[in-house]
Amino acid sequence: MLIDQALPLLGGLSPAQFMRRHWHKKPLLIRQALPGVVPPVSRAQAFELAARQEVESRLIVHQQKPAPRGKTAWKLRHGPIARTALPPLKTPGWTLLVQGLDLHVPAAHELLKRFRFVPEARLDDLMISYATEGGGVGPHLDSYDVFLLQVQGRRRWRIGPVVDRTLVDGVPLKILANFEPQQEWVLEPGDMLYLPPMWGHDGVAEGGECMTCSIGFRSPSRGELARDLLQRLADIAADGADDEDPRQTRLYRDPSQPATAEPGRVPPALADFAVQAVRELLDDPQALAMAVGETLSEPKSSVWFEPGEPLPQDTAVQLDARSKMLYDDRHVFINGESFRAGGRDAKLMRKLADDRQLSNADVARLSAEAVGLLSEWARAGWVRPLV
Repeated sequence: MLIDQALPLLGGLSPAQFMRRHWHKKPLLIRQALPGVVPPVSRAQAFELAARQEVESRLIVHQQKPAPRGKTAWKLRHGPIARTALPPLKTPGWTLLVQGLDLHVPAAHELLKRFRFVPEARLDDLMISYATEGGGVGPHLDSYDVFLLQVQGRRRWRIGPVVDRTLVDGVPLKILANFEPQQEWVLEPGDMLYLPPMWGHDGVAEGGECMTCSIGFRSPSRGELARDLLQRLADIAADGADDEDPRQTRLYRDPSQPATAEPGRVPPALADFAVQAVRELLDDPQALAMAVGETLSEPKSSVWFEPGEPLPQDTAVQLDARSKMLYDDRHVFINGESFRAGGRDAKLMRKLADDRQLSNADVARLSAEAVGLLSEWARAGWVRPLV
C-alpha cells in the first residue's frame, strides 16, 4: 500500500496524513468513502451465519414502548441464534451483530484489507450490524478505534466526547445514562465515520432496515499483555529446560537453611530465587521479542483451521483469511508461533506477511527449509495455494 497516496476511502487524505491528523485524536466523517459499495453479505446470509456455532453473534432488541415497571426496554441474546428466534422483519428496534465476518466471508476479508495501513497487530475484525427501523445498541463508548461504514440503508449517528461515563442500571448493555452528543449526521451507503477510542456514539437505523460494517482494532490492556507475555516466557523457559542436562538444571538449593519455628513463613532466599528467575527471563531480549510476537499473532480462541494438503512445487500461496502473520528483525510469527529467519527467506516471509501472498516466482526463490515450512503451514490450514 502506498501510504502517501490520497485515497477516497479517507476523504482525500493519504494514510500517512490520516494517521497523523486523526488516528487516536479526532473523528472524521467521509462522504462516499466507497461509492457504489455492496454489502459483503445479504440479509439472509447474515442470518445464516448467526445461526452457526463457530460464529460470534448477538441479538439486541430495544422495545419501542415504555417497559413495564421492573423490566428493561433492552434485551440481549448471544448466538448461535436460529432464524426462527429472530423477531419479524417488520418489528422495529432490533439489531443483529455478526462478529468476525472477515473470517467467514471472502468479500468481508477483502474489505478489511483496505485498512491495512494500520499495523496488522492492531487490526481486529469486521463486524456487520443488521438493524430494522429504529434499531441500534444505544449510546456507548468503545475502547478502540473504529471505522463505521454504511453499506445498506441509512443510519443516523450522534457523537460527542463523554464527560459522564455513568451507565444505565439494570441493562444488559453498557449504555451511557447521560450522553450529550455534539454532532449528528445521517450516513448513506458508501459513507463512513471514523471514531477514536472513548468517543460516545449512538447509531439508529432510519427509513427502514440498514446494514453497517464496523472495522475494529485490538487494544489490549497492559495487564492482559503482561499476563500473556509472562505465560509465553514461562513456556519458552520450560522448552529450554527440556533440552538441558538434568544435572545442569538450576534448582533451588538451601544448604544453609536453619531450623525454623515459623514453618509458614516464606523463606527469603526462596523468594529471591523466584524473583531472580523472572528477572532473567525479562532481561533476555530474544525471549521477550519471541513472546511479544507470539502473543500478538495469536488468533482468537474462537478461530479454528481446517487441515489442508501439502503444497504443489513452486506454487503461489496466500495466507488463509484466519491467519495472522507478523515479523520483527529476527523472527516471523504466525498464529502464535515464532520462527527464526534471515537473508532472502526473511525478506520473502516478510513479503508474505505484508502482502498476504507470494507469487510462484517468489516461492521458487525460498530455501528448501522455508518451502518445507510453508508446506507444514499448508497442512495446518494456515496457508493455501493462490487461485
